[in-house]
Amino acid sequence: MTIHLAGDSTVAPTDGGAASGRPDLPLLGWGDELRRFTTEPVANHAIGGATTRSFRDEGRWDRLAAELRPGDTVVIQFGHNDQKEPVDLAAAGGYRDRLAVFTAEARAAGARPVLATSVERRLFDDEGALRYSHGPYPDAVRALGRELDVPVIDLHAFTRWLYTFLGEAGSAALFVHGAAAARGIPVDAALANDNTHYTTAGAAAVARYVAERLDAIRGVGADLAPLGKWTVQP
Repeated sequence: MTIHLAGDSTVAPTDGGAASGRPDLPLLGWGDELRRFTTEPVANHAIGGATTRSFRDEGRWDRLAAELRPGDTVVIQFGHNDQKEPVDLAAAGGYRDRLAVFTAEARAAGARPVLATSVERRLFDDEGALRYSHGPYPDAVRALGRELDVPVIDLHAFTRWLYTFLGEAGSAALFVHGAAAARGIPVDAALANDNTHYTTAGAAAVARYVAERLDAIRGVGADLAPLGKWTVQP
């Protein structure tokens, strides 16, 4: 069984360091690191700049769907770019409708669809509070999950916890500019202000959470005896 990923640049494979000009400072989505934390094959179909509409129009969803086999899992995470086209891809409109169609088509192929909310952008205000950058889009995914009885991996909530837990300074290391600063490596202005795309550390943190949630959705460990008692060793 294979885990298929549909999404934008926050899920997509590494750029090989093209954005930073350094192979040791790649920019990548969490999907690029998921293989480290699961024994199942991972097919990452995500691409930078994708919306729910462009992913279909460019044939990427059709190629993904053609690979689906019964028992496969499809994790679907869009939103970062959909919100830039609110007329056609409103959270409760085209965005929600296209996610519903993806879900139905995955189920028709015998696969398990899993929706994911967008990872948060690391945008702290002057008071040190993490801003909300996605408006109604994460909640549209949560609502659709309830409506269609589809599991939801709430990466918006998780990454908000992660950034605030690490703090404004500590969470910078999850992004290329923070990793570069820690090593005294200059980056250009675009990367210095990029608090959306991860370096390896950020992608791995999110991927580890995704792997745990997929295990929970499948009920991994539910057949084992609980270890609630201390065992006295002889």
